[in-house]
Amino acid sequence: MNIAIVGAGLGGLVLARVLHVNGVDAVVYEREPSRAARGQGGMLDLHAGTGQQALREAGLIDRFHAIARRQGQDLRLLEPDGTLLLQEDTPDDAPLDRPEVDRADLRNLLLDSLPEHTVRWGHAFESADDGHLHFADGGSATYDLLVGADGAHSRVRALLTDAQPAHTGQNVVELGIPDIDRTHPGLAAMVGRGNYWVLGDGQSLSAQRNGDGRVRIYLSFYNTAEDWLATSGIPFHDPAAARLRLTDLFAGWDPRVTALIAACDDTVLPRQITTLPVGLTWPSTPGVTLLGDAAHLMPPVGQGANMAMLDGALLGLALAADPDDLPAAVREFEREMFERTSAAGRQSAHVQEVLASPGAGRKMLAFFQPT
Repeated sequence: MNIAIVGAGLGGLVLARVLHVNGVDAVVYEREPSRAARGQGGMLDLHAGTGQQALREAGLIDRFHAIARRQGQDLRLLEPDGTLLLQEDTPDDAPLDRPEVDRADLRNLLLDSLPEHTVRWGHAFESADDGHLHFADGGSATYDLLVGADGAHSRVRALLTDAQPAHTGQNVVELGIPDIDRTHPGLAAMVGRGNYWVLGDGQSLSAQRNGDGRVRIYLSFYNTAEDWLATSGIPFHDPAAARLRLTDLFAGWDPRVTALIAACDDTVLPRQITTLPVGLTWPSTPGVTLLGDAAHLMPPVGQGANMAMLDGALLGLALAADPDDLPAAVREFEREMFERTSAAGRQSAHVQEVLASPGAGRKMLAFFQPT
C-alpha cells in the first residue's frame, strides 16, 4: 500500500502510527516547514473511549499517561455576577477519564513515535489526480490512497464534496496570562487547576490552566455577525487598548472575573468559529477519504480532537486488516465514521446552542448534573 496522508495534525499522525505498528508504511505531507513552525494551541481533554482509545491502538497510552494532567479535569462554573454554580475538584486517585494534555506535547509524542522521514515537512498540497499528488513547490508524489487530514480548510475535501465550513455566529478572542502562580497568585487560586468557565447571555469567559503555568483565556461572543471582529472596535494592533475595549464589553461582570482580562500579556488573537454541516457524507470514492476536521468540523466543545484521533486509529486498523481491498476498507471506515461523528456533531451543536442562549450558566449546570 502506498498511503499518502495530507496534514500532520493529531488525526493524521495517529493514522500513520497505527499503520506503522501494524507493519504498514505511510508518508505524511505537511505544509509547515517544521514541527516548531507554529504554536499548537492550548490543552485538550482526551476522553477514555475516543482519544485515549486511539492512543491504546497506537501503543502509546502509557507514554500519554506520563504527560497527562489529572488535575486538569477540575472545573469551576460561574455566572457573570460571580455566583459559583459548580466546583469539581479531582481527587488524586481519580481515574483518568478526561485528563488534560498540552496539544504540543501530544503532537510531539506522536511525531517521536514515527520512523524518521515519515513526515515530509514543507510539502503544501495543491491538487491530486490519477494517483499523483502535486505540491505548491512543483514537486509530486504517487499514492494508492490519499487521506485528507488537513483540517478545517482542507484542500483534499474538494475531491469528495463541495461542502465548506460556515460561520456559527461565535467569534472568539484569545488572551493569556503567563506564569500565573508567580505573577498573579490570587487569580491563580481563583481559576484553580483546570477549567474556569463564566457564562453570561451571549458572552462567555473561559480560563484554562496549561501545563507550562500559562492560563489561556477565551472570550466568546455569540450570535454575532461574520464580520463582528472587524466591526467590534477592538484595536487588535494595540494589545493594551484591546484589553481595555474587551473589559468594556464585559461591563457589569464581577470585577474579579474581568481582572483576568487586565492581567493578560500582549497576546490578542481573534478567531471565527466555523463548522461543517452536521451529518456530512459523500459517496465513497476509490483512492481518497477524509478524517478529522476535514470531514466533520465541529464547535470547539471537546469532541473534535478526540474524534479525529479515533478516526485515524480506526482507519489504520481497517487498512491493515484488509490490505488487498483498499476501497472496501475505506467504505467500512467511512460508514462507521459517518454514524459516530454525526452523533458527536449533534451533541456538540446542542452544547453550542446552549452556550449561545439566555441563562447559559444554569442550563450548562443542568447539562453537567442532569436530574
